[in-house]
Amino acid sequence: METAAEENTEQSQEKKGCFECCIKCLGGVPYASLVATILCFSGVALFCGCGHVALAGTISILEQSFSTNVTDHALLSEVIKLMQYVIYGIASFFFLYGIILLAEGFYTTSAVKELHGEFKTTICGRCISGMFVFLTYVLGVAWLGVFGFSAVPVFMFYNIWSTCEVIRSLPGNMTTSADQICVDIRQYGIIPWNAVPGKACGSALADMCNTPEFYLSYHLFIVACAGAGATVIALLIYMMATTYNYAVLKFKSREDCCTKF
Repeated sequence: METAAEENTEQSQEKKGCFECCIKCLGGVPYASLVATILCFSGVALFCGCGHVALAGTISILEQSFSTNVTDHALLSEVIKLMQYVIYGIASFFFLYGIILLAEGFYTTSAVKELHGEFKTTICGRCISGMFVFLTYVLGVAWLGVFGFSAVPVFMFYNIWSTCEVIRSLPGNMTTSADQICVDIRQYGIIPWNAVPGKACGSALADMCNTPEFYLSYHLFIVACAGAGATVIALLIYMMATTYNYAVLKFKSREDCCTKF
């Protein structure tokens, strides 16, 4: 009887030890950095993937409806190809940067101290944390610009789509002809004023709005803009997390205090 009681006590202690270990590990997870990393990966993936396909569709729409001469939009085509290559670089950079920030968040949690003994910061460690704070602020400001820039094609496509809806809703007894309603893409400055035809009117404009390229590109630009907004939110969370981590490492390291943010 005593042996059985001792075995039950040992088993309960083992279960309690595993439970306490799990709670301790979960308590050391940097949840803010984890949420920011997931949001950052999702936002960058949406922005890069949808933006890449939408840019390719934009070139197709220009060639079919607004600029039949290749030389008129040659510069725009080169810029779009360059932007597509930049998208590849952005995706790769933020994949690595998100992992580094997440690792830095784990490093500055109390789990490091509890699992590996005494936790002491060095000048080099605080400088690295400060560098992450500065770089994250710079990237946050830059992505605000990217978010604003990504809203420009959404605005352009929305204007075109609204004009097409006006053409479809014209009653038969209207004195205004559908051919008098046009969209001149040259006014946005993406193709020169001598581009031919440069504008689409009436039924040609309505047919363009019914093409799969227009429908897909319009909605992909919306999703890309939403992805850029999600990335801005993720960087704001990163800003708070890295700033908090740096402040704790700098001002409370002598008190052997760590952060769980």
